[in-house]
Amino acid sequence: MPDPISWELAWPFYLGALLFGYLLGSVPFGLLFTKAAGLGDIRKIGSGNIGTTNVLRTGNKKLAAATLLGDGLKGTAAVLIAARFGPDTAVIAGFGAFLGHLFPVWLKFKGGKGVATYLGILLGLYWPMFLIAALTWIGVAVAFRYSSLSALIMSAVTPVMLYLVFSQFQAAEVFLAMTVLLWAKHHENIGRLLKGQESKIGSKSKAAETPAAEPGSGGA
Repeated sequence: MPDPISWELAWPFYLGALLFGYLLGSVPFGLLFTKAAGLGDIRKIGSGNIGTTNVLRTGNKKLAAATLLGDGLKGTAAVLIAARFGPDTAVIAGFGAFLGHLFPVWLKFKGGKGVATYLGILLGLYWPMFLIAALTWIGVAVAFRYSSLSALIMSAVTPVMLYLVFSQFQAAEVFLAMTVLLWAKHHENIGRLLKGQESKIGSKSKAAETPAAEPGSGGA
């Protein structure tokens, strides 16, 4: 814990880092890219989510890849830019970027589910764990073909390994909080997984055929 004097000097930087990260994280790349491509409002397509999975439902893989990259790198950028002012501001800015993606002020606080941004923040803060998390996501996706299950397992493993294996205690605490938010955002997916009704990667779901049929389904 910082002493009162250092906290008095530091809190404006912490608040600035949080706001900076939030504003950067709230940029809705999925919505911007699909509108620029003439595909309309992504919120009226498929699940209604602004993340990569729903952009992929437009059939445009390049736009989906661009969305994945944009949503991920905005988290990385928030961390790396804020890191110039210290490791604490880097962590705070990363958390702000995650909040911005989940609850963007421009979209009435209805954003994505944070998977790509979660990984992007991890890349900026501690890249060895990023590699493990990314491989975990890919491994689960290949084995079970559920995007949501991959995200849930990856995010559950991350704070545990940061704490127990890498001794990154501050990062572990922040990623634990982010994991709780990510799981909360996936509550509908969790329900469908338990019922055996979740759509698999590459399959055409009802949400893909009916505009906004399942709000929040499987998006990143």
